[in-house]
Amino acid sequence: MKSLLLRVEGILGSAELPWFLSLQILNTMGRITYLESLFKINIFFVFQNSMNLPPDKVRLLRSYDNEKKWELICDQERFQVKNPPHTYIQKLRGFLDPAVTRKKFRRRVQESTQMLRELEISLRTNHIGWVREFLNEENRGLDVLVEYLSFAQYAVTRRTLKNSRLVCKKDDVHVCIMCLRAIMNYQYGFNMVMSHPHAVNEIALSLNNRNPRTKALVLELLAAVCLVRGGHEIILSAFDNFKTVCSESMRFEKLMEHFKNEDDNIDFLVACMQFINIVVHSVEDMNFRVHLQYDFTKLNLDEHLEHTESDRLQVQIQAYLDNVFDVGTLLEDAETKTAALERVEELEESLKRLLDVENEAMLKIVELEKQLMQTNKELDHLREVYASANSQVHTLRRMVREKDQTIRLSARPIRTLLQLLVLKVSLLKTFLSLLLVSNGPYPAPPPPAPPPPPPPPPPPCRTSELSSVPMPPPPPPVAPPLPGSGGSPTVIFNSGLAAVKIKKPIQTKFRMPVLNWVALKPSQINGTVFNDIDDEAILHDLNMEEFEELFKTKAQGPAVDLTLSRQKVPQKAPSKVSLLEANRAKNLAITLRKAGQGPEFICRAIQTFDLRTVRVDFVECLTRFLPTEAEVKLLRQYERDRKPPEALSDEDRFMMQFSRIERLSQRMSIMTFMGNFSDNVQMLTPQLHAIIAASVSIKSSQKLKKILEIILALGNYMNSSKRGAVYGFKLQSLDLLLETKSTDRKQTLLNYISNVVKEKYSAVSLFYNELHYVDKAAAVSLENVLCDVKELQRGMELTWREFSVQHNATLKDFISRNESRLNKLQEDARIAQDAFEDVVKFFGESSKTMPPSVFFPIFVRFIKAYRENEHRRRQEQMLLEKLEQEEQRDEEETKSPSHRGKRQQQELITELRRRQGKDSRHVYEGKDGAIEDIITALKTVPFTARSAKRSSRFFCDPAHTEEHY
Repeated sequence: MKSLLLRVEGILGSAELPWFLSLQILNTMGRITYLESLFKINIFFVFQNSMNLPPDKVRLLRSYDNEKKWELICDQERFQVKNPPHTYIQKLRGFLDPAVTRKKFRRRVQESTQMLRELEISLRTNHIGWVREFLNEENRGLDVLVEYLSFAQYAVTRRTLKNSRLVCKKDDVHVCIMCLRAIMNYQYGFNMVMSHPHAVNEIALSLNNRNPRTKALVLELLAAVCLVRGGHEIILSAFDNFKTVCSESMRFEKLMEHFKNEDDNIDFLVACMQFINIVVHSVEDMNFRVHLQYDFTKLNLDEHLEHTESDRLQVQIQAYLDNVFDVGTLLEDAETKTAALERVEELEESLKRLLDVENEAMLKIVELEKQLMQTNKELDHLREVYASANSQVHTLRRMVREKDQTIRLSARPIRTLLQLLVLKVSLLKTFLSLLLVSNGPYPAPPPPAPPPPPPPPPPPCRTSELSSVPMPPPPPPVAPPLPGSGGSPTVIFNSGLAAVKIKKPIQTKFRMPVLNWVALKPSQINGTVFNDIDDEAILHDLNMEEFEELFKTKAQGPAVDLTLSRQKVPQKAPSKVSLLEANRAKNLAITLRKAGQGPEFICRAIQTFDLRTVRVDFVECLTRFLPTEAEVKLLRQYERDRKPPEALSDEDRFMMQFSRIERLSQRMSIMTFMGNFSDNVQMLTPQLHAIIAASVSIKSSQKLKKILEIILALGNYMNSSKRGAVYGFKLQSLDLLLETKSTDRKQTLLNYISNVVKEKYSAVSLFYNELHYVDKAAAVSLENVLCDVKELQRGMELTWREFSVQHNATLKDFISRNESRLNKLQEDARIAQDAFEDVVKFFGESSKTMPPSVFFPIFVRFIKAYRENEHRRRQEQMLLEKLEQEEQRDEEETKSPSHRGKRQQQELITELRRRQGKDSRHVYEGKDGAIEDIITALKTVPFTARSAKRSSRFFCDPAHTEEHY
């Protein structure tokens, strides 16, 4: 009271203070006398003016009696905020400090709720200047408040999670929402909240709070925002964010869960039903409205409303049902579109055919591009050869000229020497003739030696081997590779077996499927539910023959006679001998059962490479059971000991035959290669074609080159004053076009480039049509594809080596059919690698640091963003044209009553179409207190679809439409 009087004294001045305001006199005066004297000097209006109330609230306060006014003054004094805005902001930031220990935070959080309540009162009651100071750029109070609200609901680190739980136990989330509601009650604050990137999202996420009162407050606030221009889109965006954060399968799923489960809190149910009514029916686009209706229909809202009995909720439910838009009125229009829909189907079928033709054309394009690349390389090679040959010709001509000159210079002495030689020869002949005459004839010279024999013909090439005569006898077979070492079988003894009754194995007529359960060890049975269970007694009570018929495995032989088998059991020889490790033998038996063939058939098929007898998947499974070195030694020792093979188990007998196959490991690899060859080629060929087509099309696209030229020009224009002009840029820079935004943050650099291309360079606007298979090439790992091609090459070489040792008809047929396919695949791989390296170098990159999985996605993202921008621009253009047409139609209807009368039978459709695209929800136009008025009015009058139109009974109230909207 003393502080109140001192404030009054400061307002009126001590010289003008009447005598009855003295504390001493006040103590002796009656309360009523004091109040009457106080209000005679109109001191109430001093406090009233400092409360920043709207005119309707001022009129309401003036109607109160003096007692009520005095209570308001006392409340105002008691909750009068004495701290500036930055004080609250510092405290909020202190709670957000991650370095605060849990002990200190526990002490601080006890003060948080009270501090937030004081902040809410200050925001609601203080002058607008105080609120502006709280929200200004220096204090950024809205950012801090939203951050604290997010902190109170979520956490990132473990320490923050614990602190967040402490906050959630308080009413901080509720009071934070009230603070935001107080801010939004001012036009200035409302605009800031609507433009804030996270504020509305965090308000919507507060629906996860367990307090129904908080959820009702949130829904009332969101419903009010829906009725403001642009607010509905923001609310839907917030619930889209809610869906992503909370991992909803459908939008509004959590909201409907709360609505169905909170049966005991009627205020929340009313607020929830009111919000659903407004968010669905406050839009005038009929398609969008039906879409929102159906969202809640899929969430079973209609069924839930049928079982609700609350009277207060029935009012909101009836308002929602009255607003439901029935699309049955559109049936007549839909029937008139039958011809158009049939035409659409024809066009779609035609489009599918064109797509098939396009795919075929693309394959031809790839082949032509490969031929073009090969031809260009050959042309470059011929040019190099021509240049080299031309240089050699010039050199030879020069050498010939030099030789001719040298010969001419040396011709004279040669002729002289030649004459001398001729003279000497003649003299020698004369001398010889004289000698022959004087001494007699000499014996004849021996005949010349015969010429050397011709060289042997060259050996025949590989391809002639398949059709020529048999080769010389092959060299002795190579010893099989050493198998891997295998561990010796181990036996585990269980100490608890003595105390457990050993169960006899059950012999069935048919093979039964395996139940892959996890069994307990006998030592683990004691003390469990299985200790007193007798499952063998159950088998006597059940019809097990029927059970076997139902669950027997397929491919069974005749049924086994259990009686005969039981009679033969005592006469059987001792159990079979097993040389294999127990688990390995068991797994081998399972694998052999999959084949459905005997060991002899399997081994003969492996020796002859017969993939018709054994499937390739069985061969792959059998590869895991190649005999190890230890197993081979045991089997050979068993044979040397002349022990009977019949004593071995089926798996050991198979392994004995299996290990006798020559080059077993090589044969298994070849069969796996042959079985998977066609699938591998069909898988790798489209990937290589995608790399080739994408690489060549990107490199040869002149339109893409023009786009990059525009980007380089704009980038240099932006950067040259600070960083200087550049001559090119890395492709990663294309991603930055979406991040660079205009001053008003409404347009990106890519948006601007798209508009420039559309207006100035329309010829290159469809540049992406020249880029083929880029999206498919982005998913290709070229390194893995090349490795797979090399594996196929090694497999073919292994097959050739085996064929050279054993002329098998199956191998011959496989090689003759598939070697050309492999050569073509290798050629495609080489072309794809060269084409990709060329296009990467063309853009100043390196194929080592930028594989296809990095290079092509850059263009995919750029094309996607560019096309989305084009789509958005087309939609805006269509919307503008639609608005112009609707305005023109409205004018015609106004001038022509007869035309308007013809459309009366479709009044609802006409009304919606006439208003479609025009947001007739009432606009926030600068009057403070409007949000509170909307919330208050919605509590009084249920929202109907007409409320969003000019004829609404709510917004036509002068108290709302004239003063606030």
